[in-house]
Amino acid sequence: MKVLERCPWCGNDPLYIKYHDEEWGVPVHDERKHFEFLVLESAQAGLSWITILRKRENYRSAYDNFDPVKVANYSEEKINELLQNNGIVRNRRKIEASINNAKMFLNIQKEFGSFDNYIWKFVNYRPVINSWKSISDVPATSALSDEVSKDLKKRGFKFLGSIIIYSHLQATGIINDHIINCFRHNDLK
Repeated sequence: MKVLERCPWCGNDPLYIKYHDEEWGVPVHDERKHFEFLVLESAQAGLSWITILRKRENYRSAYDNFDPVKVANYSEEKINELLQNNGIVRNRRKIEASINNAKMFLNIQKEFGSFDNYIWKFVNYRPVINSWKSISDVPATSALSDEVSKDLKKRGFKFLGSIIIYSHLQATGIINDHIINCFRHNDLK
C-alpha cells in the first residue's frame, strides 16, 4: 500500500492530518469560514497551530459559530465571560481584537459585497500556486501578505500582521503552499 506523502508540518497527529488533508489550502469562499480563520489565526499568535485546532470547537461555541454580526456586538460582560473560558485562549487583547475585527469585517462586507470579494481581489480571484520543494522553502510572509495586512490595518483591523495574514492566505487556499511532493499540491492546482 502506497503511503501518501504530506507536508511534514502536520506530523502524525490525527487532528493535524485531517486539517492538512481536508482544509488547508482549499479555496474558501464562505464568509464565516474567512472570519473563523481570522479569529483563530489571530488567537494563535505566539502559540502553535495545533493548540488552536484543539480549541477550535470551543471557539465555535464561545464565538456563536463565528457569526461576525454577533461577535461585533459583544459587550464587556461577554468579554469577561470569554476571559473565564478555559476552552479558548484567554488573552484580553486578542479577544478585544476579535470583536473589533468583526466590526471591520462587516464594514468590508458592506463596501465590497463580501469579505470574499475583498480578499480574493488581491490575487485577481485566482489562487497563487507555489512550487516549494521543502517545508524550509515556505516563507512566513510575502509581498502579498504585507500588502493585505497593511490594507487591513488601514481599515482598522488589529492583531493581523503579515505573518498572520500569510497564514490566512495559506489556510483559505488563496496561496497553495503544499510542497510539490505532497499529494494535496496537485489536487489543489
